[in-house]
Amino acid sequence: MINTYTLRSVRYMLDLSDAQMVQIIKLADLEVSVADMACWLKKEDEPSYKECDDRVMGHFLNGLIFFRRGKDENFPAPEIEPRITNNIVLKKLRIAFELKDTDLLDIYKSVDFRVSKPELSAVFRKPGHKNYRECGDQLLRYFLKGLTQRLRS
Repeated sequence: MINTYTLRSVRYMLDLSDAQMVQIIKLADLEVSVADMACWLKKEDEPSYKECDDRVMGHFLNGLIFFRRGKDENFPAPEIEPRITNNIVLKKLRIAFELKDTDLLDIYKSVDFRVSKPELSAVFRKPGHKNYRECGDQLLRYFLKGLTQRLRS
């Protein structure tokens, strides 16, 4: 999925300003400007649109975990993956919002998207595992939609 879509969804979900989004990334030890953030959050057809790269997205997701749950200096920050996949996005959002399996199933049910518990657990497995399954764009999109409904209502 496009990283910018995820950024926009989380921004809307939590009702954050551009400056707050920059502060979230800063929590994960990356400096970006508010102007860069504004370019990443624009629609694809706008002239000053820039695509958010995986490095920035990785820092944003880790910063979101720190923003929502707090930063504990006793534990090292999670590593930044060189390539951000939908599986990683879903996993880090699950951690940031402290969601259990039942919460995930409820989120999908609220947007009329049918997914079973084994299908969800396959998405959270390590890539080499025999039951590993890649998270498709549709699965992530419905998750973001359902989580937004849950947090904004």
